[in-house]
Amino acid sequence: MPGYELWGEEEKKHLNDVIESGILMRYNFETLRNNHWKAKELEQSIQKKMNVSYAQLTTSGTTALITALNSAGIGAGDEVILPTFTFVASFEAVLSVGAIPVLVDIDDTLTMDPKSVEKAISPRTKVIMPVHMCGEMADLTLLKELAKKHNILLIEDACQAFGGTYKGKYLGTIGDLGCFSFDFVKTITCGEGGAVVTNNHDYYIHADQYTDHGHDHVGNNRGAENHPYLGLNYRISELNAAVGLAQFEKLDKILSIQRNNKQVFKDALKDIEGVEFRRILDEKGDNASFLSIFLPTKEKAKEASQLLVSKGIGNAYWFDNNWHYIKKWDHLKLLKTLAPLYKEHKELLPNYANADYTQSDNILSRTITIPISLLWTEEELAKKAQILRSSILEIIQ
Repeated sequence: MPGYELWGEEEKKHLNDVIESGILMRYNFETLRNNHWKAKELEQSIQKKMNVSYAQLTTSGTTALITALNSAGIGAGDEVILPTFTFVASFEAVLSVGAIPVLVDIDDTLTMDPKSVEKAISPRTKVIMPVHMCGEMADLTLLKELAKKHNILLIEDACQAFGGTYKGKYLGTIGDLGCFSFDFVKTITCGEGGAVVTNNHDYYIHADQYTDHGHDHVGNNRGAENHPYLGLNYRISELNAAVGLAQFEKLDKILSIQRNNKQVFKDALKDIEGVEFRRILDEKGDNASFLSIFLPTKEKAKEASQLLVSKGIGNAYWFDNNWHYIKKWDHLKLLKTLAPLYKEHKELLPNYANADYTQSDNILSRTITIPISLLWTEEELAKKAQILRSSILEIIQ
């Protein structure tokens, strides 16, 4: 994702504010920091723009997910429903709190299939965690209905869809909690960073405390603060937050360029028989980081992916990808860990190695995803669109 492509004086300015003060920590040191509070300012900016009550920055999207789960009290033996197509961090976060990831099929949105979700709900289910993969949204209407019906939580993994919306609301702000990633290859970058957002005051207080060793942040004497709960150190630094603050100010520009460039690619393919586009539930809310297409067969999709690479059009053929699809998650299937598993994991984890995900296989094996760059000139964009069209036509015909 191309947020890192737009780097300039804005980032340098915010970074210099921090460097000149010498205070790299987000908390305390009030008299020395020259009133620079980059983390607080970025949190407040997210809250205001996204119309969400609370935002808590973290060190990464992964730690945002772990924080969200802890904030909601999800732990040993609780089941969390996830899609088979996601980034490994989604199930890593669930496993890290002792919970059980329950993987379900995707549909032609490339996000979790609500029908598969409903079939997977059990008495142990505590969370439905949709992942808004490659910039587009899961069916939050149906998933919210399921969560309400079964009295379980909806936690949005919006790490790949920052700035996207669904029915006028920002992705990540619609469920009980939402998580974002600001690593180097996300819509905007902090270098490394993430955030948890929520409208629930208790969840926010838990997140604020959990990310800083359980500190309650009452008063201005750090040594005198209480620790209501156990926590970890997931504090973002002021340097990372400074970069993110500059990037956040460019969000609308980033989304506008992405949407324009994606439409040019989409127009180049729209009349080719045999090419289908990923189903997007709210076109206006598309983050537009990627264009995903379906070809008639697995063989044609794989061949097209290789041809495009040979012609300078980068793309992802997710079916053979090590990070994003269950097919090659051998470390999960074989439960390869550095330390002993939780008792609950030994007793309750599904047999992923023998699970049947035929529906997901049929969809993802025919999928090619092309990333959208912010840096293409009009001439480069037109040329790439023509190469994309001619290459797909060659494979289809």
